Amino acid sequence: MFDILVYLFENYYTPQACPDADVLAHKLAAVGFEHDDITEALGWLYGLAQTTEQCVELAQAPQSNSLRIYTNEEYQALGSEAIGFITFLENSGVLPAVLREILIDRAHAVDESPVPLDKIKIIALMVLWSQEAEVDHLVLEELLTHDHSRSSH
Repeated sequence: MFDILVYLFENYYTPQACPDADVLAHKLAAVGFEHDDITEALGWLYGLAQTTEQCVELAQAPQSNSLRIYTNEEYQALGSEAIGFITFLENSGVLPAVLREILIDRAHAVDESPVPLDKIKIIALMVLWSQEAEVDHLVLEELLTHDHSRSSH
């Protein structure tokens, strides 16, 4: 699934440039992706769209300097590396509070616990891509880098 998400990021400048789900599924199959992975990726992207739509009101609320407290369940599901990386993105000004919540929601939709750092990076990339957010080149590089030295602990 994550290979498909990266493929979409690399081949479609914006989410609006993507064809509808049926056409996209055929294109992905033609490129060589497996049917189950395509179905999982499209379902995950649908969930991203749903979550984003639900968070529109939150995004329009005035932004304050709030502090996000993670529950024990979130710590178990995400892991301290992922939470540390999410906090890094927030503190860097890349990830506003509403996008953080969307990222956390989409991380919960992944069937891994804790979610590996390289997958959190791809989820963050897709959340930012879905919002057509301007991302600094260095941050973009960090999101696209598979850092095995940090994720092997």
